Amino acid sequence: MASRSQRRPGRMALRSVLADTTPLQSPHFRRLWTANIVTVIGSQLTVVVVPAQIYSITGSSGFVGLAGAFGLVPLIIFGLYGGALADMMDRRRLLIITTVGLIATAVAFWAQAAAGLDNVWLLLSIFALQQAFFAVNQPTRTAITARIVPEGAVAPAVSLNMTVQQAGAILGPILGGLLIPVTGYSLLYLLDAFCLAATLWAVLKLPALPPDLSGSGGASGTNSTGKDASRRRTPGFRSIAEGFIYLAAMPILLMSFVIDLIAMIFGMPRALIPQISTVDFGETGDGGLFYALLWAAVPAGAVLGGIFSGAVTRLRHQGVGIVVSVLCWGVAIIVMGVAVNLADGRIGLWACVAVFAFVLGGLADMFSSVQRSAMLQEAADDRMRGRLQGVFLIVVAGGPRLADMLHGWAGSVLGAGTATLVGGVLVVIGTVIAVAIVPSFLKYVPARFTER
Repeated sequence: MASRSQRRPGRMALRSVLADTTPLQSPHFRRLWTANIVTVIGSQLTVVVVPAQIYSITGSSGFVGLAGAFGLVPLIIFGLYGGALADMMDRRRLLIITTVGLIATAVAFWAQAAAGLDNVWLLLSIFALQQAFFAVNQPTRTAITARIVPEGAVAPAVSLNMTVQQAGAILGPILGGLLIPVTGYSLLYLLDAFCLAATLWAVLKLPALPPDLSGSGGASGTNSTGKDASRRRTPGFRSIAEGFIYLAAMPILLMSFVIDLIAMIFGMPRALIPQISTVDFGETGDGGLFYALLWAAVPAGAVLGGIFSGAVTRLRHQGVGIVVSVLCWGVAIIVMGVAVNLADGRIGLWACVAVFAFVLGGLADMFSSVQRSAMLQEAADDRMRGRLQGVFLIVVAGGPRLADMLHGWAGSVLGAGTATLVGGVLVVIGTVIAVAIVPSFLKYVPARFTER
């Protein structure tokens, strides 16, 4: 039998690759993180049910893709303005307002479905309103992370948050895909409203979180006083412009945004899931097992990535890690496209290969997302975090919505498999070109390593 000293290196090696739970030492972060376990399940039910209801009403992937436009416009407008708000007013108060707004839109989704209106334009309008609240809520919530976790624990906190979000994105789609034929749409929307109450409870428990206008960049920074601070408390075009000027001086961050846009716009075929399920896999069109599995595939891969993210959050060469992760995502999407084309209208081996490739893509995307988000939060001053998170939200959430429009059109013209395959190829080519233009991105190392 191995001695305790012999077993210890193996345990230490395992601990080094498992997720770092240091951020959970903060009671505020722990409450938000725990509440999010419930909330993400409800939100992912809506993510699955909205496109299913749109496809049921219209029978068109083009209309499913159109939801991307209805989500993108409020994301851009309110993401930028919401980021400015988060830098000018108490972030706890802003989170309360927007969380209540999200609950109200979930109730509106329930009401239109329960009334059996089957009006796609009403459905898209409610979706746009929901995205407006989300666009203010998300950068605000992300901007407080560095204020409520122990020093040096931002990257692990990002990984823990993303792991929970993606875990909910597994259970939510599976429940949604299987329950739509049984319960219809309205009950699932109502569940989302109830689940959001958990996050509202956690937000109410937060202390006041006024923004740091001193430019100190840390949790301990004090607010500046005097006329300048008072003037900057009013968000507007000038404060938004300041965020872009600040970002323009940081080409490495800009490059991280460009690479993510390449990966998502060309390589995220989620608008094609209803078409893949019905046309390529032969399901009924009212949900089904593989419809649920396709929605859950990327989150499943992301959860695996989150569980084994310890080495990623400690990675020294962050730029290289991001590029490798995005290239792996592109290759996984290529394999998925080939498998969908070979499925030939029935569920079998190739349908399983397509789902598995999507899972591997989700793992690669998780590694990329953790590193990009940590890069942004660690490099930015607290006085700018809200505005930069607004831009980050537009990139992270807006890219897939542009992908919805592009893939919805391409899928109706080329077929879902070919559109997916071509998208994966463009991810690989685009990433290689981007790195060739800005090779310094590969040399980026976080300050926490260079300051040692």
